[in-house]
Amino acid sequence: MQQGKDTERALVRIGYDGRVHKYFRGSNAKERFDNEVRVLRYLEQRECPFVPRVIEVDEDKLYLVSSNCGSRVERCSDEKLAAIFGELERYGVRHDDPFLRNVTYRQTDGRFCAIDFELATILEPDVVGPPTV
Repeated sequence: MQQGKDTERALVRIGYDGRVHKYFRGSNAKERFDNEVRVLRYLEQRECPFVPRVIEVDEDKLYLVSSNCGSRVERCSDEKLAAIFGELERYGVRHDDPFLRNVTYRQTDGRFCAIDFELATILEPDVVGPPTV
């Protein structure tokens, strides 16, 4: 496995099959794990096409396996970042950590994707309209 990141908050590795393996650790690890899983499942129900999909969850180990949304992005304009995270809000989620470190690029379809939903907020359904394509 290739190491993605190793911080006080998480250990992330990319498997040879392309799946992302994330171990939550540090302060509030359980809450951050629960929130990321809940938000990703919500976005999957809303058919958001530019976020990871949950593949496996181990609540005891605070371990999440998700699909891979591409490669890390080195540069992106402020306008493009705002557009990516703004589009996410049309699916009912505010990212709450909308920085370049949470954006990837999926070469197969030329799509920028959002990752890392530990701090994200599901917006009230009556505040958000249906997603637009």
